[in-house]
Amino acid sequence: MMNLLHWRLMVAVADAGNISRAAERVGITQSGASQAIAQLEAALGFQLFVRERRNVAVTALGEKVIEHARVMLARLDAIRLLADDSSGLNGARIRLASFPSVISTLLPGLLRDFQRRHPGIELVALEGTDEEVEDWLATDTVELGVVLNPAPGRAAAVLGCDAWVAALPANHPLGRRASAGGVTLEELATQPFILATGGCAVNGQSLMEQADLHLSDVRVTVRDWASACVLVREGMGVALVPESTLPDDQRSLRVMPLLPAIHRKFGLVCSEAGKASRPTQALLEGLHKDVLASSR
Repeated sequence: MMNLLHWRLMVAVADAGNISRAAERVGITQSGASQAIAQLEAALGFQLFVRERRNVAVTALGEKVIEHARVMLARLDAIRLLADDSSGLNGARIRLASFPSVISTLLPGLLRDFQRRHPGIELVALEGTDEEVEDWLATDTVELGVVLNPAPGRAAAVLGCDAWVAALPANHPLGRRASAGGVTLEELATQPFILATGGCAVNGQSLMEQADLHLSDVRVTVRDWASACVLVREGMGVALVPESTLPDDQRSLRVMPLLPAIHRKFGLVCSEAGKASRPTQALLEGLHKDVLASSR
């Protein structure tokens, strides 16, 4: 059965000439995009695209279908603009603040989906440390902010959860203990250490302090998680990093879970200005629906 995602994907593939890039634009996996295209072609009864070695070409019939799809999507956007205009949402702006590791991973897809639903609302993303985000929320500089490990009593829309892992050089003695299954903070505290902060007060050093431990040999302090992994790969030390920030290429790295496991949570919190903002509440309602849909 064809749905809106199929039509958006069809146009994205035609524009990008590549299925993986098109999948990224519409917010699904490459395998999901390939499956959706196959379903669409089966429903239509003819081929839309020709898979070539490095790109995807549109067939003659596909060109005609995509032309209609573009018109349909444009009409849908126009209807949404009218709906937002009647609700007083058009021309509004939402300022959303986050620390780097979330603004580059979780937020792009969420913001893209919201702007599809509400093209007349401007979204402005601000990057700062977790402490700066808290200050901006307190002073109403932003309507929304991503907060790390929000307190249980704090109203927050949970965006995700991330495990802390140890990144070690591939030949590190701790990494060769296959039977152990992980490493402890106590074992890491005495190692040459690459301290990465990620622009957050919660980092390897604060985790050690919470466990009443002390890093005895900090070789380098960096802000960027990726930089820490590069230095670990070169054998300069070990590091504690969030699992979601690990590089795709993990050659020369040994990644091990912590024992016991430690997680960090991300929550989206409203400032007082955000609580009074109809566009901001519309964004939160959309996120809530997305969470419900993904849990089914």
